[in-house]
Amino acid sequence: MGMDFMGKTILITGAAGFIGFHLARHILVKSPLARVVALDSLNDYYDVSLKMDRLHMLQETAIGADTGSFVFVKGNLADRPLVDSVFEEYRPDIIVNLAAQAGVRYSLSHPEAYIEANVVGFFHILEACRRLGAGHLIYASSSSVYGNNKKVPYSTKDRTDRPVSLYAATKKSDELLAYSYSKLYGIPMTGLRFFTVYGPFGRPDMAYFKFTDKLIKGEKIPVYNYGDMYRDFTYIDDIVQGIENVMNKAPEPDDGGVRHKIYNIGNGNPEKLLDFIEILENALLEENIIDKKGVKELLPMQPGDVYQTYADIAEMEKDFGFVSRIGLKEGLAQYAKWYAGYYGRKVLHGDRRI
Repeated sequence: MGMDFMGKTILITGAAGFIGFHLARHILVKSPLARVVALDSLNDYYDVSLKMDRLHMLQETAIGADTGSFVFVKGNLADRPLVDSVFEEYRPDIIVNLAAQAGVRYSLSHPEAYIEANVVGFFHILEACRRLGAGHLIYASSSSVYGNNKKVPYSTKDRTDRPVSLYAATKKSDELLAYSYSKLYGIPMTGLRFFTVYGPFGRPDMAYFKFTDKLIKGEKIPVYNYGDMYRDFTYIDDIVQGIENVMNKAPEPDDGGVRHKIYNIGNGNPEKLLDFIEILENALLEENIIDKKGVKELLPMQPGDVYQTYADIAEMEKDFGFVSRIGLKEGLAQYAKWYAGYYGRKVLHGDRRI
């Protein structure tokens, strides 16, 4: 599917974040005469300078591409008057809600951040859609909602009421809130369960970034569940393509007349964690970011973690023609090239800090 956003206003929350940045830049480059309204709090959960660099790139892209307008609004979704003012001023046709407090382990020590951002903030988006109107709301859910389901691949028809982390519980709450608002007020909504997204300009709290940092410093790489873990790693370009496809097509009413649907968006091919680390090491060696492979420290499973994730993407393929195209070797090679350019080559033994 191609873009069809001419003359439309697209609100992207979390636009200075990993996925939001890539989506906003893609729209600015590829969609003539679309207006992108970017909302982000620029919080300090991780390196704010990385978020600022993403934001500056969006501003430069908007000027250089001359394909439409770009507006940045700094603010928190927990600030209801701010959210309302953005909807009132810009009247978005499409909302892509990617702003959230991410991370499973961080939720163990900072639970209030997850309730504020993921539940209260999302509620404010829903209320703005109800009162001020919205053409289509796309929102980020997570593969974490599947918990420790033994059946694979994970299907959107599977049971998801046994979360093993607060993060997962907040994402499941968002799905339930979205369904109820769609049912009550006729708002078309699509939820996307993302599966382990990675790539350039990613989040420093994610595993591949942390592994890179350990390798650069010559420290042991912590590998949980003694390496017996699998993840459905999904490259950022595939995620952006999937979101774009969904943005072009709001859900039709289901049997109950509700215009709400949830999709998995992943690679559909889980990789063993130890294999992932080896491919990452080879990519970093190729770019001269490290000069040798690391030592792995095998540890027990951490609270909140799951053994595996594995996306059934058949519905995304059927409804949108979505196919994940970027394999792990290509994706991590692209990440390593970006890392070398962004942080500099031969940054060894602790010269860089996350």
